[in-house]
Amino acid sequence: MPGSTLPPFPNDVRTHPLLIIDYELIKAGDFKNHNADQEVHDMFDMGAETMALPLEERMKFEQGDSGRSFGYKKAGANAVDAAGNLDSVEFINVSKDDALAYPQVVHRTYPSTVNARMENTIAPFVRKGLEVTYVTLNIFDDKLGLQKGTLERLHDMEEHSGSETRCIRSPPTQVKEAMKNPTLGAHTDFGSLSFLHNRLGGLQVLPPGHDEWSYIRPIPGHAVCNIGDALALFSGGILQSNIHRVVAPPGVQAEHERWSLVFFTRPGIRNHAIAEATGSTAMDWFARRIKYQRINNRTGPETWAASRGTEHTPTAV
Repeated sequence: MPGSTLPPFPNDVRTHPLLIIDYELIKAGDFKNHNADQEVHDMFDMGAETMALPLEERMKFEQGDSGRSFGYKKAGANAVDAAGNLDSVEFINVSKDDALAYPQVVHRTYPSTVNARMENTIAPFVRKGLEVTYVTLNIFDDKLGLQKGTLERLHDMEEHSGSETRCIRSPPTQVKEAMKNPTLGAHTDFGSLSFLHNRLGGLQVLPPGHDEWSYIRPIPGHAVCNIGDALALFSGGILQSNIHRVVAPPGVQAEHERWSLVFFTRPGIRNHAIAEATGSTAMDWFARRIKYQRINNRTGPETWAASRGTEHTPTAV
């Protein structure tokens, strides 16, 4: 697994506290205990194998500029702010639908390293991500006064959607000034729930009422859960999507490659609630966010604005 021996997170940087939720206790009715450690380990291996392919081979499976998320994204393909500064991360996204239907192709094909692990690595990770998501959504049903299963039905496993896995590689940061610049710009997630696994620092959040970014300290064996824009819409604004970004890891951690892994749960393509709230289908709403981050589609600051979601601080960078 990449980055198995890493320096500790420093104690002299601003951090934001996390509420730790035990998944087994939630399932018992009462998330640290998600029992996904092996699936996560294997997914990081898949990511490392894919990034080790020649760039020419990876580029055969590049996302493109039409708004499609699934596939490979090279470093520098996306803007990180309204000024058009470029990102420095590369990642491989695999559709939930492609993983569960394999070897049938639903959305697109993938590199050989992905195909080799589709059934024994990626599909198990997708199923675990959906399992944790559905338990969490059922808890939200209860707290929001909704009939049990309401939110889960908006994310039916069998319905095609934008749900996907993402394995991300960020290069080491050598120039001190570059450590202040985002490698992934300030944003809210546009799905419903995101479960993020980090090995190094670099994730920062800007909580409501704050004007300074705070690091999230990685905790081994834990996943960070983000609420996204779709769940904010479904809950009538009671649940809020959070603004976050990625910068270089703090301290000596910056000298190491940063790997992270996400499972994004997004609503089904026939979701009427998204259409009623936004005037777009779920997939068109999703594609807009992807399309206008692409630097090849940039015409000016308005392009960046078109890629934004429900951020409550539009000027956050």
